[in-house]
Amino acid sequence: MNIESIINALNQVREQKPLVVNITNYVVMNNTANGLLALGASPIMAHSQQEMAEMMSFCGALVINIGTLDSQWIPRMRFAIEQANVNHRPVILDPVGCGASALRTETAREFAQLANQLIIRANASEVIALAGEMSKSKGVDALDSSEAALDAARHLMTTYQANVVISGATDYIVTPSHTISLNNGDAMMPHVTGMGCTLSALTGAFAAVGEMSGAAAAAVLGVAGEIAAEQSQGPGSLQMHLLDALYQLNAETLAARLAMVVTP
Repeated sequence: MNIESIINALNQVREQKPLVVNITNYVVMNNTANGLLALGASPIMAHSQQEMAEMMSFCGALVINIGTLDSQWIPRMRFAIEQANVNHRPVILDPVGCGASALRTETAREFAQLANQLIIRANASEVIALAGEMSKSKGVDALDSSEAALDAARHLMTTYQANVVISGATDYIVTPSHTISLNNGDAMMPHVTGMGCTLSALTGAFAAVGEMSGAAAAAVLGVAGEIAAEQSQGPGSLQMHLLDALYQLNAETLAARLAMVVTP
């Protein structure tokens, strides 16, 4: 993974405009749909089980976000993952609040086990809880550092044959061949709800064009967030400027700003 491959993946998303099916939470539907559109992908918020087999036959990727989980959502999500497997579509799992309740933790583990082509995108506390270790969380917010979740991420990678994206002050991407650290973004970003959910949605767009590590989405959102924060007075304007930054991001800016380290 290098800057050239990330730029190439971004170009492919913009050229192919992949359809990303999102079964996501009520809080972030607008945020994630706009984020995908600004990137250049095509979002659809599909929640009906009756149409999911058809959706999975022609979409590029499936994003499962358990942020507003309940007994109606679980079978829909399970069926969608099964159909993604049938159609060889990548699944991005965002285990929002994993560790905060038994329902979230058990459901996230079930979905991770079920998916054949899996990327897990979560904050540090969610990664640690998903791996079965004790974590520090307050609802859906992480209190653990992203670096503290690296061993747990490696465990998840081996257990579920998944690539793992840990988002935080430093983002880590854990794959079988290497670990990537990214030091972009801004301290204001956690003050906007759904920023991690947006990253999961963008990860789906890149997975749809074959970038299965999760690194390209984290790199693009980190750089865009950094640019947006420089123009923002607070979290409200950050949301607006972030969409503009995603839309306007080009190869030169990405190459100049990206702070990426790849280790075996």
